[in-house]
Amino acid sequence: MQRKLLLDEKLLDITLHRLGQQLIEDFGDFKDTVLLGLQPRGVFVLDLLKESLKQMTGLELVSGCLDTTFHRDDFRRRETPAKASFTDIPVLLEDKKVILIDDVLFTGRSVRAAMDAMITFGRPAKVELLVLVNRQYSRELPIEPHYIGTNVHTLKSQRVEVELKAHGYKKNSIWLVT
Repeated sequence: MQRKLLLDEKLLDITLHRLGQQLIEDFGDFKDTVLLGLQPRGVFVLDLLKESLKQMTGLELVSGCLDTTFHRDDFRRRETPAKASFTDIPVLLEDKKVILIDDVLFTGRSVRAAMDAMITFGRPAKVELLVLVNRQYSRELPIEPHYIGTNVHTLKSQRVEVELKAHGYKKNSIWLVT
């Protein structure tokens, strides 16, 4: 097993700051905007991003978390049943601008499931996707992120590991594992 460091803690902080600045440019005061972290790991990215945005703007942003377990197209195909997490969306999404947040975009299937799950809470005016890592050349569905921390060219046999302090790691870092 080989591990290649993609983003160390310092570079990850810079990346989150840049993503926050892009969101500020596009959404300004974040009126009628909701940030949704995809369970499980997108929620940790959401927390880091919200902290960065709060330092830059002083705003408490409306946010929540979205579980997609029962909306996945592989839900009944797994040998071991997937464990559902929880969904916590504090507002109706009707006519809101929604930013879906996840750690890694791979095939696009999780995002498709998230869009299905999200509709339960209203029809948003706009939906955009923010990911820390965009695994290029691996998409199975025509889904692309609007906000990208870093692009990585990967093989299907490789994995991207996002190690965050919130997961119990000593440092925040992102690795490509072969």
